[in-house]
Amino acid sequence: MNIANEKLIDEQLVMLSQLGDAHAFGLLAEKYQNKLYRVILRIIKNQSIVEDLVQESFIKAYRSIANFRGDSAFYTWLYKIGLNTARSYLYDKKHSPQIDCSIESEDLDNLSTASLYSPETPESDLSNKQIAKTVNDSIEALPSELKLAITLREIDGLSYEQISVTMDCPIGTTRSRIFRARNIISEKLKPLLNVKQGQRW
Repeated sequence: MNIANEKLIDEQLVMLSQLGDAHAFGLLAEKYQNKLYRVILRIIKNQSIVEDLVQESFIKAYRSIANFRGDSAFYTWLYKIGLNTARSYLYDKKHSPQIDCSIESEDLDNLSTASLYSPETPESDLSNKQIAKTVNDSIEALPSELKLAITLREIDGLSYEQISVTMDCPIGTTRSRIFRARNIISEKLKPLLNVKQGQRW
């Protein structure tokens, strides 16, 4: 699965989470919990404490998801929450660690999202492929103007201003088209996400 598809899937799951879909957030947690665990383990060597801090980080992220504006990738935002949670723990415990900052949060957007995700089971791998197919099929079925707008934004990474120039339309129209496209894709994803609704993250 390519990076652009992974990024778009994350954005759709974030949008659903912001609408109150706990299962959508659960998929994000399942996807990134191992990566976040490894990051915090660099700072704190006690595995049981790290597990608690990862859980605390996801709780903070879930409570704050409405404030996520998409200025960075979801994992960049989550990474900062995890790092701050670990630092707060160490401050409270009056530790003085040498924190490994070899991966700066600003660089995380440039990493392959696929490399951050190791499916836990064949079932979760299948679920991820189904989500990707649904996203791709939904994009293909969009009206041409919506399809072009969402593709330029999510696949090509253009800014709203650049898309407005490319499509020769006001920036407000650009934002509206992208918003409508995302909503249509989200609606297509909801039935698929509800298949595993009973699972916890």
